[in-house]
Amino acid sequence: MNTKRMMLFILLALGAIFLSACSGQPLANNWPGLATDDEHAYLAAGSFVYAVDLESGKEVWRYPVEADSKLLFYANPVLTADGQLLIGSTGTEHPFISLDPATGKEKWAEHFTEGKGGWVAPPLVLNDTIYAPNADGFLYIIDMNGKETADPVELGGALWSAPSTDGSLLYVTSLDHYFHVIDPAIGELNDPVDLGGAAPSSPVVGNDGVYVGSFASTIEFIKSNGQHKALATTESWIWGSPFLDGETLYYADLDGKVYSLDLASGRQNWDTVQPDGPVVASLLVVGDQIYVGTEAGTLVALDRDGKTDWEKTVGGKIYTTPVISGDLILVAPYQAEFVLAAYDAAGKQAWTFVPEK
Repeated sequence: MNTKRMMLFILLALGAIFLSACSGQPLANNWPGLATDDEHAYLAAGSFVYAVDLESGKEVWRYPVEADSKLLFYANPVLTADGQLLIGSTGTEHPFISLDPATGKEKWAEHFTEGKGGWVAPPLVLNDTIYAPNADGFLYIIDMNGKETADPVELGGALWSAPSTDGSLLYVTSLDHYFHVIDPAIGELNDPVDLGGAAPSSPVVGNDGVYVGSFASTIEFIKSNGQHKALATTESWIWGSPFLDGETLYYADLDGKVYSLDLASGRQNWDTVQPDGPVVASLLVVGDQIYVGTEAGTLVALDRDGKTDWEKTVGGKIYTTPVISGDLILVAPYQAEFVLAAYDAAGKQAWTFVPEK
């Protein structure tokens, strides 16, 4: 493993697991979590979760109202169909919290982990049940009122990504190299699959199986019965989730190379496409554009042939996956002059958001 990749891993690991929310500064030392609905962007950035108006880029509310040195928010918030915003803390205290997305008021907060692990991963909501993976290696099973409905499932290794689902089964990756298939009714279906490397991001669900990238520098296709095969290899680790679009799978690695794999033929659709830095964030594919955020702080829009339509210097380092909301592409950089920026499809910046102290 080369030094640059090792340092990146250590930086992100420390930011996710070990740093506490010690100061309450608006631009905290961790990279943000991001989600949106039609009206607001929801940003988990250090001591606070913010709601930001998508039209103006202005703050609507923050949680908590005043910084709590024991709380640190890092995971992508998750909106639910019944009107909740779910987020957990990775600080020295680890409540799992439900907020009202309209007001930021707390609906409930529970300490399922008994202080053992922080909430790096966002949860998955399926059939009115919350499946919440924790850095302590357990998958917690919670109802929509914040009560555990079953014993947590011990999977081992730190869980840093949300489960994926095909509507019936759960697919979970871990930093201990293993991939798990879980039937919520009966538990784990098969022996876990050894990926050969840590998997910090979620699988993507396809027909008859899922696609997983890992630090083994491979893309694996895994069926629900545990059968699996490597579809492609890269020269460096794969951190972000692949993006499946029809018969094309898009992904990137920590050398900064972006790939477009034709699943029918098993061949790459283009020669080397390599923006200006490692790619940690998952790719975002919208219409005819592939959006890539780099560690160098650049947002790049590629066309379907891998050619650059435009690129913008956002600043800082982009570790958070860009998010689409209406006509806006939202980017949440780390260590930049602002914590959130909005761009249109042509790359024109609409606004930036800097929290008030």
